[in-house]
Amino acid sequence: MTKRLVLMVAVAAAGCSTGLFAGTCESLAGLGSPKVEIVLAQTLAAGAFAPPDYPTALPQLPKFCRVVVRLKPTADSDIGAEIWLPADWNTKLLALGSGGWGGSIDYGGLAAALRRGYATVASDDGHRSQGASFIMGHPQKLVDFAYRAEHEATLEAKTLLKARYARAASHAYWQGCSGGGREGLIQAYRYPDEFDGIIAGDPANIRRNAWALSLAVQSLTDPAHYIPPGKYPMIHAAVLAACDAKDGLKDGLIGEPENCQVNFPALQCQAQERPDCLTAGQVQTAQTLISPATTRTGEVLFPRLEPGTELRWGRMAAGPAPADLFVDEYRYVVYQDPHWDWHSFNLERDAAKAHAIDRNVDEMDPHLGAFAKHGGKLLLYHGWADQQVAPGSTVDFYQSVRRLSPDPRQAATWVRLFMAPGMAHCVGGEGPDTFDSLSALEHWVEQGQAPERIVAAHQTQGRVDRTRPLCAYPQVARYDGAGSIDEAANFSCGPPTP
Repeated sequence: MTKRLVLMVAVAAAGCSTGLFAGTCESLAGLGSPKVEIVLAQTLAAGAFAPPDYPTALPQLPKFCRVVVRLKPTADSDIGAEIWLPADWNTKLLALGSGGWGGSIDYGGLAAALRRGYATVASDDGHRSQGASFIMGHPQKLVDFAYRAEHEATLEAKTLLKARYARAASHAYWQGCSGGGREGLIQAYRYPDEFDGIIAGDPANIRRNAWALSLAVQSLTDPAHYIPPGKYPMIHAAVLAACDAKDGLKDGLIGEPENCQVNFPALQCQAQERPDCLTAGQVQTAQTLISPATTRTGEVLFPRLEPGTELRWGRMAAGPAPADLFVDEYRYVVYQDPHWDWHSFNLERDAAKAHAIDRNVDEMDPHLGAFAKHGGKLLLYHGWADQQVAPGSTVDFYQSVRRLSPDPRQAATWVRLFMAPGMAHCVGGEGPDTFDSLSALEHWVEQGQAPERIVAAHQTQGRVDRTRPLCAYPQVARYDGAGSIDEAANFSCGPPTP
């Protein structure tokens, strides 16, 4: 029997007389091992808590046990994680994903989960760096970032909550958006028995980086092709004029952008350049931004930005260079050269080089049959106006998952996708972007109620000014013809426009 197991047995035995709890919070500090360092195990009173290196204090937290750990599954691993265990536990565990290249703990997510009664865990993805420089020369850290940090942190959380509460969690859930959405899908593929339900929002497929650099090369290399951000509102107004009403309701949102085609040449200046028109080069850039990235033979490597994203085109095309978020994969993973010049990027060559590395480490795999057979439920969502990850990538992934399901005819019993018109990347945009996906997942897993619609809200200056239902794809929200168009109760889910 290992020292750690002996300590766990002792903690449980000492706590038997306490009823619900098997051991004190502070006793968890003795449960370390050669690969697990318990840095801190401390009871915190109800109220506000100010995490280290976090900009604000987290208010209105219940009493909880804060456990800080360092996990070292390999000699080159150093995974930081926090596990928060509430005094009044709802018997469930919620693991949280990280965005971008990780590097920090999602304290806001931990606080939100704790307020709902969850035991909860978040990791730093195995490093505390800005960007991806931590990977160069450290292949094991790439594995930690891709999936091992999340897995090891979840296992440690399950171990500690058993020691604390003298029982396993009744249900385990994952929640993440962007990079955290990708992480959740990789966990579902690699560890199909780990979670009962997974929420994956706007999953940032690693191939997105090649797409982003392809757009940068075409829109930022030649000054004649550069679109000044001051022209974005004009372009957005033209797109709305062309496509807003195609879904049957003129409301400032494009409900079915897949059916929207924009005639950008109609915006071309007839003489000299003006703020209310586009030059020939700018027309080409606009068309590039809402076109898929393809090879010379027409193979689609990544879908397009959808119409409706124009106000946020700056994320991809404002320059003067593409964001480090997109470049770092090629600097530190593909070419392992911090001075690699993005101007040299070639879509077909470099996408293939990246895929050769990513496919066995950090690529989303739609073969999720084992997760389905385990009884897992997968709730996907994506904003149609996402400016950072092309929404069609999640639609494509969802369709592949359904096609590869153990029984494609029954796929809706375990996987569903919700597309949010007007919602930007994970949050923001002109459309309703705030919704309770976790409650929808709980009802699905625990009560067998598969979600047909999820009500989302849009706020302006802290006030809710519009609610709409998000419908299970491919259905869309249809106005019933009476009542306010800003109230979800006046909409039904129905088939898309033929």
